[in-house]
Amino acid sequence: MGKPDAEGQGLPDLPPEWGRVVVPDDASTLAAEAAQIRRELRRAARRPSGHRALALPLLVLLVAVLTTLAGLLAVTWPRANRGTDRPTPAPYAPPATLTGRALPALDLVDAGQAPVPLRGLLPVMIILVDGCACPDQVADAVAVAPVGVAVVTVTGGRTVPAPPPAARNVRALADPAGGLRSFLGQPARPGAATALLVDRTGVVTRVVPELGPIDAYREDLSALAA
Repeated sequence: MGKPDAEGQGLPDLPPEWGRVVVPDDASTLAAEAAQIRRELRRAARRPSGHRALALPLLVLLVAVLTTLAGLLAVTWPRANRGTDRPTPAPYAPPATLTGRALPALDLVDAGQAPVPLRGLLPVMIILVDGCACPDQVADAVAVAPVGVAVVTVTGGRTVPAPPPAARNVRALADPAGGLRSFLGQPARPGAATALLVDRTGVVTRVVPELGPIDAYREDLSALAA
């Protein structure tokens, strides 16, 4: 049995909301309540609330670092097929509308820098050698060109290279303004010489994208003499 606080005397300043306080005669009767309170305190002490609060920012930072590293590896990691997975460039092809068009009235220059009207050389086979001198192919063209058909080599700039020894009858000119290459509509390609066949009226009859075997254009070249 416990004793009441004798109307509050002996236990001053207790909160009134506690109501009537009974003090037990034997303190051991409070052992169960004390054990329960100790268990609650131990559980609270073991609960890693601070660790959980710190774990979330660390997890976010770790994910961000791993994502960045994965992106860097994807960009910098060498690939065995790098350089071979690019699309194959389309083969060279001159504008389809070039055949049948009139050769523009261009003035080229010779080795002495004297102007040479291109249309004054008709009929003519014009070989652009700014991508390749191709002496063997030029010599073959000169060898099969019919009488009366001029064979002209044209390079860019103002420097006129000497014709190959086997093609002494070729006329070597330069195109400082690049008008002929602009008319062709295609840039120079290393290792390739392009030819234009132009009849005596100044009309382009054939474009040879890459000068090769004579048989590929022999008939068109012979037709220029007609």
